[in-house]
Amino acid sequence: MLVLDANILIRAVLGQRVADLLGNYSARGVRFHSPSACFAEAADYLPSLLERKGRFDARVDSALGLLQRFVHPVNPESYALFESEARRRLHRRDEGDWLVLALAPAMNCPIWTEDMDFFGTGASIWTTSRTEIFLKAGARSSVSEGEE
Repeated sequence: MLVLDANILIRAVLGQRVADLLGNYSARGVRFHSPSACFAEAADYLPSLLERKGRFDARVDSALGLLQRFVHPVNPESYALFESEARRRLHRRDEGDWLVLALAPAMNCPIWTEDMDFFGTGASIWTTSRTEIFLKAGARSSVSEGEE
């Protein structure tokens, strides 16, 4: 199980690698979660990013809707208990990222991000270049649990 930051959702829409990882590993039983606000953040940034890539016909809403087949949006009530600690750990960084940092302990899992503000917060962090190491172990674990 992994908590995804908004930048990973954006990468899943813009590129192939993240989308492939999400599809392949969710099919193997790995679960992905993200604060619902991260989907809104991705929806805000994606139109201009897609335009810069010359992809004017891309529909952000439908792309993010498809992404929800693999990534479960989580409402703030599920991680509100961890808000003050997450905000404290992000002090003088991007405190808007508290949602992701609070969701990780609520779900008892690491974070998948490219945002350097998460490093040094005490959370387990995986970047896209290394995430498959974690995902392979998670997929093996999911298969083992299903065999019991």
